Amino acid sequence: MKKTVLLFLLMIPLLINAQEKKDETGWKKGGHFGFIFSQTAFKNWTKGGEDALTGNLKIDYNINYNDAKQSWDTKFLFGYGMTRINNVMKKTDDNLEINSIYGYNLAKYWKFSFFGNLKTQLTTGYDYTTTPNTKTSNFFAPAFISAGPGLLYKRSDNFYINFAPVTSKLVIVNDPDLSAAGAFGVDPGKTLRYELGMNYQMFFKFNPMKNVTVENLFNAFSNYLDKPQNIDIDNLFTVRMKINKYLGAHFSLQTVYDDNTIQKLQYAELFGLDFGLDL
Repeated sequence: MKKTVLLFLLMIPLLINAQEKKDETGWKKGGHFGFIFSQTAFKNWTKGGEDALTGNLKIDYNINYNDAKQSWDTKFLFGYGMTRINNVMKKTDDNLEINSIYGYNLAKYWKFSFFGNLKTQLTTGYDYTTTPNTKTSNFFAPAFISAGPGLLYKRSDNFYINFAPVTSKLVIVNDPDLSAAGAFGVDPGKTLRYELGMNYQMFFKFNPMKNVTVENLFNAFSNYLDKPQNIDIDNLFTVRMKINKYLGAHFSLQTVYDDNTIQKLQYAELFGLDFGLDL
């Protein structure tokens, strides 16, 4: 399995390079709006099971600008989902992220860059394994805001790597209960934590076959001020398979590691029928 994953990663630059075409000059906008649906239902089913109805709203929108001297790439990601299990509603997805990178030409494919990133959620999150449910997150609790100068290697709008060795990062916990508990690495009772470190980002997007789009956004951050060896990782891998203009299939896997949140690997997987539209 590991050899297969490694081979796939090594083939990615080749696949992207084979499809590469010169970026259009000026503004280019586009993305996907989709509603991902899945359902399980049982009646007189002796093997057991629980009825479940799940819906997830996903928006992935890109704004790109290119000219002879500079580029500017902005990606907007939004996701929100709920599931109903035996008439009990639970949240399955809640994500808001804006990522923007400006690049000024230094040489072919190389640019001086400055990036900004915001990650947060909209509503309260709970640990559903406890009784009563324990609050684990909220709007701007946490919020992660990162920015810094760096060096951008950009082959096209569909493949770039950005290295920012002097990145400022703010961790915001704007919830009294979570702040008092010292959640997400803030000192108990505080709402802000400042970090200074290195940020690495890689983005690729390609079509391995007709009507199939593969996309990956990878972020890594090392905090120089506290345990720099504990690298925060956030990777979002998405595959969309288009059946017709409005119908397709969606698979995504997000993997997160942040020892200030929990000293375990976090992951969230979504697979379902996508009712959507390319924007």
